[in-house]
Amino acid sequence: MNISKFLSAKVSLAMDAAGLPTETNPVIAPSARPQFGDYQANGVMSAAKKLKTNPRELAAKVVQHLDLDGVATKIELAGPGFINIHLDEKWLSLQLASAVSDEKLGVTEREVPQTVVVDYSAPNLAKEMHVGHLRSTIIGDAVVRALEFRGDKVIRQNHMGDWGTQFGMLLTHFSDELASNEVAETALSDLENFYREAKIRFDTEDGFSDRARENVVKLQSGDAYSTALWQQFIDISIAHSEEVYRKLNVTLARSDIMGESAYNHDLPAVVNELMMKGIGEESDSAKVVFIDELANKAGDPSVLIIQKSGGGYLYATTDLSACRYRSHDLKADRIIIFTDARQTLHFNQIEVVARQAGFLPESVAYDHCPFGMMMGEDGKPFKTRDGGTIKLIGLLDEAVSRASDLVAVKNPEYDSEEIRKIAIKVGIGAVKYADLSKNRTSDYIFNWKSMLSFEGATAPYLQYAYSRIQSIFLKANVEIANCTNIESDKLKIIELQEKRLALQLLQFEDVLDAMTNECAPNLLCNYLYELASLYMSFYEACPILKDDVSDEIKLSRLTLCLLVSRTLKQGLELLGIEVMERM
Repeated sequence: MNISKFLSAKVSLAMDAAGLPTETNPVIAPSARPQFGDYQANGVMSAAKKLKTNPRELAAKVVQHLDLDGVATKIELAGPGFINIHLDEKWLSLQLASAVSDEKLGVTEREVPQTVVVDYSAPNLAKEMHVGHLRSTIIGDAVVRALEFRGDKVIRQNHMGDWGTQFGMLLTHFSDELASNEVAETALSDLENFYREAKIRFDTEDGFSDRARENVVKLQSGDAYSTALWQQFIDISIAHSEEVYRKLNVTLARSDIMGESAYNHDLPAVVNELMMKGIGEESDSAKVVFIDELANKAGDPSVLIIQKSGGGYLYATTDLSACRYRSHDLKADRIIIFTDARQTLHFNQIEVVARQAGFLPESVAYDHCPFGMMMGEDGKPFKTRDGGTIKLIGLLDEAVSRASDLVAVKNPEYDSEEIRKIAIKVGIGAVKYADLSKNRTSDYIFNWKSMLSFEGATAPYLQYAYSRIQSIFLKANVEIANCTNIESDKLKIIELQEKRLALQLLQFEDVLDAMTNECAPNLLCNYLYELASLYMSFYEACPILKDDVSDEIKLSRLTLCLLVSRTLKQGLELLGIEVMERM
């Protein structure tokens, strides 16, 4: 259940009955302090300002019409017009019993599911994935998982860079390698080195650049040999990306790839349509769109080139074609694109032009979700000591290696295989959580020590909280079925720590809605950390396995333990982070 949404509907009805404007937002939010209730409705003040009336008197009228029988034990006014709502412990117990018996933990399906196209990861297939691809890949995947969990139909689109003039250079070098009896997989085993060798030849070797340009023309004209060579290059390059996805526990598959090349056939039609509709025009032999809506302070329009003077197409042309394909062919209700913040202007331009051209109907939401950069401890973009790009696969391997050392020290009794399995989950989880827990739009400092810590807001802390609860059930010798089938009157919310934990558990759906609406995984990370912290407070204050605890209270508290562990596990799974039964 989404408690905020439930209470919002109730308060809205009361506001209508009290004569407030129909568009008044109830502004429901959890209370910051227990003495102010469990939830507050703060929307009366804005309505009172519009109506030019006393907000406290208006709030009193709303309370008169507010029907929360069986839901709240007390409704009170505070300050200039806040409405404090104290929820009934019996009602909370009913919601908890319903959640623990539900495989989705009480999270409901969306009333109107949407078709959501999500464009994320998008590596360049001419090079191996590096740390710059991490954020798009894991932020996008977390949002995708959460959207699917809420019931939306999600279409993943991995907009890989698999086209362009650089491929003429690469295919020429590749062809020469194969001609000298080099095996394709061996030649491309190190894409970075392969690219470097091709670029050196392009810059220094007589005749190489001419051959490369000829191969571009052949590839673009559909020459059979060039196309077959390109496909072989792409297949091996994709295998590099797939290895990273497997290590990262990311849900992208080969079938999700919709690379730049997929839109080649449509690019002339895109340009022609923009020109026919008077949106595009010729300028210095190129075809461009002048965008007045994005003019600078001097009033000069923003310029989007859709076809170069030599006839070539650009990223903009491809992205406009992608807009049309996603909204018309895939029937998207919402399009989400994850790229770094440097591309913000580009995608603002794309949206304006696509809407003008009808490629992107007003009914389709278009969310470009920019993100900040991963920085080194020196505050500069994260690179190797010699200034080179860090391969993502190498970063992940180092994370697992560091986690392995840490797990071995903490658990010397574990054998090497168990340490290896735990280290993979801890290491990869640590890297992902450290990134996902930061505000998406902010830069952040990459720090091994803090991300692998078992204290504070880290993946190891949350994974440990989960495994600790599993150990409680082993000691308790209680069938989990007894907890999942508990009757609501057997769930006792007595202590303050129990109520705070119960309220947090029942906010899971609220958080998922906020996360998917804002495309902000850090909201889920913060929720899970707070849940684990509240659980630790509950565990310290509310004995479970002591001899003087009655069987009824023991079962009730074990049920809370079970719901916490399942919520931690589900929440971490939505972030693409795995848990383990012991750690």
